[in-house]
Amino acid sequence: MESFGSSIDRSSVALQLLERIKSALISGELQPGDYLPSETELTQSLGIGKSSVREAIKMLQAIGIVEVKRGQGTIIRKEPGDPLVDPMAFGMILARGMTRDVLEFRKMFEPAYTIQAMANATEEDHEHIRAAIDAMEDAIKSGAQTSKHDAAFHRAILSATHNPMTIRVGETLIQLVEAGLETSMRTLPRIALKDHKAIYAAFCAGDEEMIKATIKVSSESWETTLTYVEQEDAG
Repeated sequence: MESFGSSIDRSSVALQLLERIKSALISGELQPGDYLPSETELTQSLGIGKSSVREAIKMLQAIGIVEVKRGQGTIIRKEPGDPLVDPMAFGMILARGMTRDVLEFRKMFEPAYTIQAMANATEEDHEHIRAAIDAMEDAIKSGAQTSKHDAAFHRAILSATHNPMTIRVGETLIQLVEAGLETSMRTLPRIALKDHKAIYAAFCAGDEEMIKATIKVSSESWETTLTYVEQEDAG
């Protein structure tokens, strides 16, 4: 394969091999499910040692791009794997200090995945969403509510999208905002519960505009809590 035919610098073997695979996938030279050239072929065509090739393959495994099948070779995954190291997640985590950017992204992304979930949700998904609301309500009654109760509602909706890419981005976003959810659970738990019920009512009604409106109200309540706490901490 021509994409793998010229030597590359040892210091960036994994990254350059990743770029070559990406280019080959985009051009159609490689398809999901295809096998990479063998370790020997890569060693010869790239002009690098076997240890360097193995390190590159391990990196590609770690981020969920390839799967090594013993006795068969290294295959391009047909779907994104469950990465040991998720570059996108780390990128978002490193940006968490830019709170305004995270909040703006959430305002854009949450209505979109909720509407996607509304279209794809099964009865089982609805049961999970209702269970998350009920569990949060019970926890509030006993004063035992935490961010996990709030996050469970968002994860139940996210799961109902049945879209691996949406779930991957959404899960990272939930992890980023979970500290803020803890604040809202301490200060305004009943408002958060009311917001969740309103979102789910719009979800059940199949009303996209109402979903957007209810999420907007929920986001504003949550941001007000965050702002208050940040100001209080600053004082």
